[in-house]
Amino acid sequence: MKVAVIGTGSMGQNHVRLYSDIPNCELVGIADQNIEQTAKLCSLYGGRAYSDYRDLIEKEKPDAVTIALPTFLHKQATMDCLDAGINVLVEKPIAKTVEEAKEMIAEAKRVGKVLQVGHIERFNPAIQQLKDRIADGHLGKIFTIHSRRQSPYPGRITDVGVASDLATHELDMMRNISQSEVTTMTAEVSKVMNTDNEDIVFGLLRFDNGILGILDVNWVTPTKVRKITVTGENGMFKVDYLNQTLSFYSNFAAEQNETKSEWFRTKFGVSEGDYTSFRVEKKEPLRVEIEAFLQCCRDNDTPLVTGEDGLESLALALKIVECGNNCKCRR
Repeated sequence: MKVAVIGTGSMGQNHVRLYSDIPNCELVGIADQNIEQTAKLCSLYGGRAYSDYRDLIEKEKPDAVTIALPTFLHKQATMDCLDAGINVLVEKPIAKTVEEAKEMIAEAKRVGKVLQVGHIERFNPAIQQLKDRIADGHLGKIFTIHSRRQSPYPGRITDVGVASDLATHELDMMRNISQSEVTTMTAEVSKVMNTDNEDIVFGLLRFDNGILGILDVNWVTPTKVRKITVTGENGMFKVDYLNQTLSFYSNFAAEQNETKSEWFRTKFGVSEGDYTSFRVEKKEPLRVEIEAFLQCCRDNDTPLVTGEDGLESLALALKIVECGNNCKCRR
């Protein structure tokens, strides 16, 4: 399978590195306006350098591409690739606007090609194990999902705010874990970095199955924090995305009662229990994501993260910003 990468920012460079190392695919080209950097990457990993991705499409005719351009360029590049019969893995957020995302999804369906969105945490081994344990009933009924995604300010991103760049990851994760859609939300946002876009987002979401989601995302923390906790009847799961760890804090009261519907109504419904750290086989999530994408291309199958998933996360992120800016309840 012939593959290519369009965009050589930090994520694009990682896609280049991994494509060059994955068996049964050939990196045929890399495109970016920064031709110096593109040529350097080609010398390290193979393929031919292009300053215009349209030339790459015409001359190399790849079977699949990663699009890792600035967000406002996602739609046009994706449409051009799909029109040329190329499968697309587009980095998140899927697009700048909901309308653009819908056009991309419609085009992928029209031409019958794969459109996968780069919500990388779906492929994190700790998250995959978490999902398996929740599906097995380890947690019982879920009450809350609390997501924290915090970072120093990324000077490389100027066209979107922290909601589109970081919160989309956690919104996708909340939808994926809850297996439900958001019905209501409240939010607060702040701009503290002298930019046009939000740097801090706090959100409270209610899903249609009753689960509460708590979103805590910013670009003003001087260290990376990537954590999610899921609390339910039988205890609380905690995932550290960065270290790929999964732990469980059990509810001792639940362990002592056979009739769950009764014990939780009593004052003894929750008490501290055992702490368990599960073994997680660590893998690079981006590699797992790319390998899954390529397999979908070979099989013409539905990807784990569809265009519709990317659309929903983007729509929620934009709605949170709108809500934070306009929906104020004052005393």
